[in-house]
Order: sequence, then structure tokens, then C-alpha cells
Amino acid sequence: MSSIGPAKTILEIAKFGIYVSIPIFLMYTFANNSKNLQRVMRNRSYIVYPKEMEKIPSPEELMEMARELPQKKNSPNGS
Repeated sequence: MSSIGPAKTILEIAKFGIYVSIPIFLMYTFANNSKNLQRVMRNRSYIVYPKEMEKIPSPEELMEMARELPQKKNSPNGS
């Protein structure tokens, strides 16, 4: 049973080294060569925005439209 202890310790140290070294390697790769990062970002579209819509009226414009509605209803042609 005593032989399992050191082998397990070495395995845990190796796993920890891999877990720490992979993010460090990736950050080093992208930080020193921004072309790599730009290439990856261009190939993946994470956010796709909808097409631009017409402008939403401001509160003042909405109030003006609300004032004009009763006048349009009372007008002789009805539109």
C-alpha cells in the first residue's frame, strides 16, 4: 500500500501542471501574436445583431403623437 502514495502524488502534480500550463500557453500565444486572436475572432460570430430598425421615438415625440390622436379621430375625414 505504501507504493500507491508516491505514484498518486506524482500523478496529481502532473495533472495540476497540465491544468495550469494550458491556459498560460494559450494566453501567451494570443498575447504575443494578435493576428492569431483576430483570425479566431473572425471565424466565429458569437453575437449576430438584428438588422438596424427604425429609430424608436423619444418620450417627447410620443407625447406629441398622443396629443394628435384625439384630433385625428375628431377630424371629418377620419384618418
